[in-house]
Amino acid sequence: MPRESKVARRTRAAQVLDGLRDAYPDAGTELDYRSAFQLLIATVLSAQATDVSVNAATPALFARYPTPAALAAATPQEVEPFIRKIGLYRNKAKHCVQAARALLERYEGEVPASVEELVSLPGVGRKTANVVVSNAFGVPAIAVDTHVGRLARRLGFSTHTLPDEVERDLQALFAPADWVFVHHALILHGRRVCTARRPACERCPIASLCPSRQL
Repeated sequence: MPRESKVARRTRAAQVLDGLRDAYPDAGTELDYRSAFQLLIATVLSAQATDVSVNAATPALFARYPTPAALAAATPQEVEPFIRKIGLYRNKAKHCVQAARALLERYEGEVPASVEELVSLPGVGRKTANVVVSNAFGVPAIAVDTHVGRLARRLGFSTHTLPDEVERDLQALFAPADWVFVHHALILHGRRVCTARRPACERCPIASLCPSRQL
C-alpha cells in the first residue's frame, strides 16, 4: 500500500467524519449523570467496566452520596456494596472517596474544569479527565479508550498504542470543534460495528475509507 500523504489523510479523515455523522448523529456519552461530580465518579467507575453496569449502580450510589461532601465522609468499605458488581470495585471505592476528599480540600467541593487539575485527583487519568471536561464543561477534548485507540489504528490515523500519542494524532487530523463528537462516535462504532475480534466490515458505513478493510 503506498504511503499516504498528510493532505490525503486529512481529506480521508474529513470523509470519515462525514460518514460517522451520518451513522451516529446523536453520538454522546452513554453514562447517566446529572452533574459534573456524578460524571466524574461514573467515569472513574467505568474503567474496565461497561457503561451498562455503571448506570445500574450509580442511582443508588448517588442517592446515598449526592455530593462530594457526602462521599468524602464515607469510608471505601461503606461505598463498596453499591458498586460491588463493577470490576475492580474495591480500588474504585477507594479512589472515589479519595477524589471526593480532594475536591473538598483543593477545590471547595467543585469539580475543576481543566484536564491538568482533574488528573491531580486520585484515580483520575487523562481519559477520565477528557471525558469530564468535554461532557460537563464543553471543552474540546478527545478521550482515548480501547475503542478509540483501536479504530484510530485501523483507520490509519495513528500507529501508536499509548493513549496520549493517539490523542495527539487525532487532534492533528480533526478540528477542535469536532473532537468531542469524534470521541463519542468512534466509541459507538467500536462497540457496535468495528469490534475487537470480529469487525463487521460488511455493514460498516466507512469501510470504503478504511485501509484495514481487506486485512
